[in-house]
Amino acid sequence: MTELRCEPIDAGSFAPFGTVMTTDGAELRLINGGTTERFHALATADTETEGGGTIISLFRGQPRNLPYRVDMMERHPLGSQAFFPLSGRDWIAVVAPDEGGRPGEPRAFLVPGDIGLQYGRNVWHHPLIALGVVSDFLVVDRDGPGNNLEEADYPAPYSLLAP
Repeated sequence: MTELRCEPIDAGSFAPFGTVMTTDGAELRLINGGTTERFHALATADTETEGGGTIISLFRGQPRNLPYRVDMMERHPLGSQAFFPLSGRDWIAVVAPDEGGRPGEPRAFLVPGDIGLQYGRNVWHHPLIALGVVSDFLVVDRDGPGNNLEEADYPAPYSLLAP
């Protein structure tokens, strides 16, 4: 089994797969009479393809034990999908480039518990990987007609190692 090691996350290394949502460098707007800081437009949802609309959900991720077997990936051809942790716990994002309609070699990113990610439309990624304890995530994605889920298995699994 091929080993898969986590790399640190930053906007540049994650750019081929989507958007890193962090308050660092975000446009700050004071609102509500100066009592609230708004970190404006951290990402833009891409969900309106083929009559879809944007929805907001809560995902409760069960923690995965490491090493973890990465043997499949999924993608959403009709819309982006954003995950923002609410539990303040680090998590792992596994993504892959598209190679002829199938996921290529995966990359794993250790994501700090105060940073969210938005996977771009049609980007191969592994389902949510929470670490340590049950963790809640605010998820913004697409609802609507059409097939917005594709799954693909790897012929040989990868072993995701502890960061």
